Amino acid sequence: MTQFLIVIVLILAGAGVLVYIGLRNPETYNEKLLQNRLDELSKSGEQIDLESIELSQPFTERVIYPVARRFGEIAMKFTPQNARQSIAKKLELAGTSARLDPTLFLTLQFIAMFLFGGLIVLVFSVGQTQWPFGRIVLVSLGFGLLGFYFPRLWLSSKISKRQKNVRRALPDALDLLTICVEAGLGFDAALSKVSEKWETELSLAFSRVIREIQLGKLRRDALRDMADRLGVAEMTSFVAAVVQSEQLGVSLAKVLRIQSDQMRVKRRQLAEEEAHKAPLKMLIPMALLIFPSLMIVLLTPAALRLMNSALAGIF
Repeated sequence: MTQFLIVIVLILAGAGVLVYIGLRNPETYNEKLLQNRLDELSKSGEQIDLESIELSQPFTERVIYPVARRFGEIAMKFTPQNARQSIAKKLELAGTSARLDPTLFLTLQFIAMFLFGGLIVLVFSVGQTQWPFGRIVLVSLGFGLLGFYFPRLWLSSKISKRQKNVRRALPDALDLLTICVEAGLGFDAALSKVSEKWETELSLAFSRVIREIQLGKLRRDALRDMADRLGVAEMTSFVAAVVQSEQLGVSLAKVLRIQSDQMRVKRRQLAEEEAHKAPLKMLIPMALLIFPSLMIVLLTPAALRLMNSALAGIF
């Protein structure tokens, strides 16, 4: 039993390390680490050797992180192409494609599966309840499947949160964009002003569009790719209107004004929809938490009096 617990603890510790590695930004971290090593060697005046730089990196960078990525690559070979494309699309919609790729995400799924299943086995091993081995295996498999799909649930919630933030910021951004265009700025310069004004998901998306245009990408292609990355219907409508106005020669300021008014009406309608959903969402905590407490507070004095009265023998 002691050896089994030691193995479980080692598995959980390794899973925690791999989760930490998978959630951080590997590109930025590697660039900073390499730059720091090069600065140290340049200041010391020593001869720069790539092998010594590689060996001077931490153990996690030299061993654990490549092992995690290799494990994900092996798992990706047995994953259907449609599943891989779906994972990549969801990571793009969630805005985490710079930190996570499908390989690392699949690794995190297996880590979560072993973590949930291992915790259940650990609880039944340490606890006083003696269950049959078959029941423990079934419960562990159930929690393992739950852990396997837990990263997907987290990813879906992150996508919903990001899209909600984009919908909330879109009308104000279009108002500022309209003001800038009417003041005489070009569309690209107006996008730059909007991206500098706020630090939101929408401003980051506009900043990426500006960089892609500066690198030589066509404006309509950059805008359409932005709409695909966000996955918001309002943004797709806005991009289609801007591209169509550019192709037909319609006044861009007028199109932006119309789009801004429509987005504001759409945001008001979404707020009203959420307000209508509030009573249904409040029903569950009221039925499970508030009403039982009220019944206890109101009926307990009556029950105590009834127990001390002549009618107590009837009950």
